[in-house]
Amino acid sequence: MSKRKVSVPENEWEWFGDAGHFICAKDCQFHLCTKVGNYLVSTVGRLWPCRASRESHAQAYDPQWLAANRHRLGDDFDGAYMDRFGYDTVGCDREFETMVFKAGKRCASKDCGCGLPAINGSELDFLGYNSAKDATQGHLKLCRKWAAKGRSK
Repeated sequence: MSKRKVSVPENEWEWFGDAGHFICAKDCQFHLCTKVGNYLVSTVGRLWPCRASRESHAQAYDPQWLAANRHRLGDDFDGAYMDRFGYDTVGCDREFETMVFKAGKRCASKDCGCGLPAINGSELDFLGYNSAKDATQGHLKLCRKWAAKGRSK
């Protein structure tokens, strides 16, 4: 007996507060993650790594700026860095990205229990962007696309 695919209505999508992919996701200020049927749609962006990484970046791209600003502390340094360099990219020529994966086993940790599915395999789809607006719209676009692919019944 073959399985038929059934579209996943939006009221059955599951939204999560954590990023679903990207090795540096803990440093991303922007993330959307949605389980749509058998698929996990994950968007990340606004990468803001630790100060040591930002200093390394500044040393490579503008050592004179770093020499003039290294003495700054906390938000003062962060604000000056943001004005000069902005957020880091999450990939080539993009500040945000969305990837789609087959949804794997859910988190069942006693310390967390968020229910976020693990990613199961390589990405199935991808979009990249350079604004939060485009990232939000692109996330929804891929949610709708993969909802139409449905889930097995």
